[in-house]
Amino acid sequence: MKTILDTIKGIHPGFVLERELEKRDLAKGQFAISMGEFPQTLTAITKGKRRMNTPLAMKIEKLLGIEEGYFMVLQVYYDIEQEKKKEYQQENKSHAKPDFTKLRKVLFWDTDMEKIDWQKQKKAVIQRIFERGNEEEKKEIAQFYGHDTVNTILNK
Repeated sequence: MKTILDTIKGIHPGFVLERELEKRDLAKGQFAISMGEFPQTLTAITKGKRRMNTPLAMKIEKLLGIEEGYFMVLQVYYDIEQEKKKEYQQENKSHAKPDFTKLRKVLFWDTDMEKIDWQKQKKAVIQRIFERGNEEEKKEIAQFYGHDTVNTILNK
């Protein structure tokens, strides 16, 4: 059976805090002032733009009658989740490029091929390859992006 913690693991503690305040019908600003904090601090945390720190977590937990360490445990799980996302992105970054051995560097004379964001700049890449590339280059780009994506961009 899943515990509540298992369900909310990886969610920013600020989101959980905001929900808790809403359930208790407490205004964030007034709540922040009642514990001697700036309302902006609490707002930044509830929007997920700022980390929960230990002293603040302890104050909140005490005022709300929540088990000590609850928000810091959530923060640690959130941090772990963010780190996993970074690792995943780094691992998949190497696969996010076409095979450079099949593309002539002269096609990208004005830029470093290693620095191209192949997803964000796919429209420009596809157009350039299909205007100036040879059949092998066109085949590689079609395989990399998918024939549907290439056809959609070329037919616009």
